[in-house]
Amino acid sequence: MSASRHWYPPSHPSYHALPKSHEDFDSIRSKSTAGTGTNFYDRSLTVRMYALVGVAFSTIISCCCITTGIVIIIIQGANGVTPLMRLTGAMQDSDLPFEILKLILNLLVTICTESTGFVHNISLRSALASDSRLRFNTNLRLLTAGHGWRNPNGTLFNGIMVILLVISYTSSSLVVYINYAYSSDGSHADYVAIAGLPLFLLGIALLLQVVIAIAGIRAVEIPTWSSSPFDLTAALVHHTQLTPVAFRCMRSVSDMNGDGGPATPSKTQPSAWRAHPSIRKVVIFLWVVVAACAGWGAFVMHIWDKVPSTRFSSPPLAMSTWSLSFNEKSNYIGYYMPDAGPQWWILVFINLAVVQGPLTLALHCSELIANVIRDERQWRHATTRKGLHTATNPLTAILTHPICIVLFVTKPFLHWMFGLSFVVSDGAADGVLGRFAIFMLTAQIWNLCIALFILACCFTFVALRRPRGPQPATYGHLQTLANVVDEWSPVMWWGHKGDGPQCCHAGTSDHPLPDVRMGFAYAGSDVKSSASVS
Repeated sequence: MSASRHWYPPSHPSYHALPKSHEDFDSIRSKSTAGTGTNFYDRSLTVRMYALVGVAFSTIISCCCITTGIVIIIIQGANGVTPLMRLTGAMQDSDLPFEILKLILNLLVTICTESTGFVHNISLRSALASDSRLRFNTNLRLLTAGHGWRNPNGTLFNGIMVILLVISYTSSSLVVYINYAYSSDGSHADYVAIAGLPLFLLGIALLLQVVIAIAGIRAVEIPTWSSSPFDLTAALVHHTQLTPVAFRCMRSVSDMNGDGGPATPSKTQPSAWRAHPSIRKVVIFLWVVVAACAGWGAFVMHIWDKVPSTRFSSPPLAMSTWSLSFNEKSNYIGYYMPDAGPQWWILVFINLAVVQGPLTLALHCSELIANVIRDERQWRHATTRKGLHTATNPLTAILTHPICIVLFVTKPFLHWMFGLSFVVSDGAADGVLGRFAIFMLTAQIWNLCIALFILACCFTFVALRRPRGPQPATYGHLQTLANVVDEWSPVMWWGHKGDGPQCCHAGTSDHPLPDVRMGFAYAGSDVKSSASVS
């Protein structure tokens, strides 16, 4: 029989009639709500400093891109490029300099968008809390909005942020080209060059993201800059935006919609897939992107076979010609744009954004899985020897959590791999781009598909994995954390705290606690229950 069946919590008016011997639970619970001053929770002003340094870095990079792009456009025109490095010797026949520069550029874009994204996420989290709509510490930043169209954290500006994020990665894919500098005798020197217009648009996209992020933090009061769900929960409890619910000390996030009351500890906890509704959508979307990439590869192979005019004399696809990047034996299809005028840049951007946009959104949505798993891992430290440290540095959280490291490295790498698959080029002559040619490389598309497949498998596995142990799973769910944490301290341990007439009590403390008792009912030391536990 369920532990909560036939159990009814006492009504609020009867609380004053409880015997004095049962007042310990109330005194413990009061420690989580009676704190005053900024020392009650960590406002993480150091994290704010790091975040603003990241925003300043993004501003500098965006201004450099805008200035350089304007100079190139003024000197060379809208289709102009400027040389960066001359290729000599074996480098003339290698794509390595181009690919290294593209990878570095994608890494810079990732750092800038992550920096502004962190600030935007903090302001969105505070906006949702002020609207009483914040449920989890981690949310889909660009797909969750506050109230009001003019709100920097509202639907309109979130939509703009999505477009700007796609433009950032799309522009970075169009910046690097080869430039042939011809001499009077007909010979030429080869240079790695950058195009002015895509660089200018990249700078504008990065700068507008900075502006929206700064507007967001100015539009709302931010109680804490910490990315820790514990600092956020403590802040919300302190500001009475979140109220702990008694008698739910052994209830996980998946039990939030059920009846309260006694519960026996479970050997395993629900997975993130079951506990967080958005996790399921993200995992499904990841697999949709994998399927779309496979369909793209099959489509290119079909067009190469059925439409000879798109082959550009490329050889058939074979395992012997398979490679990571383009070479003279690569299989591909391609087509030319009618002209090289500025108006055709728009069409090139649309072509690229339509294909690259789903990849950008999939990687953005994957942040939800990584951060939710990170939040749960932090909570489960409460049963370890060292205990749970509530305050965390966001850089440390990323660098010490494998899935966060994987995602941070994967973002620029997969965008770089996309750039190997979808190539816009035909080079520039004497600093001016010619007609745009768009090539889709078959082997490189399948390489991207394989990489996406591996990523989707990894994230599906962690989303379906069930944590072991009786500690209730929270996955950063704020109400659940408020319910299971009854004593706040910088370092906390979770475990058995006392026996009651009918049920035991589990909670947190500033010193190590004994393990909870399997098979015993837990609800809180105030509980008087007639429940039978099976």
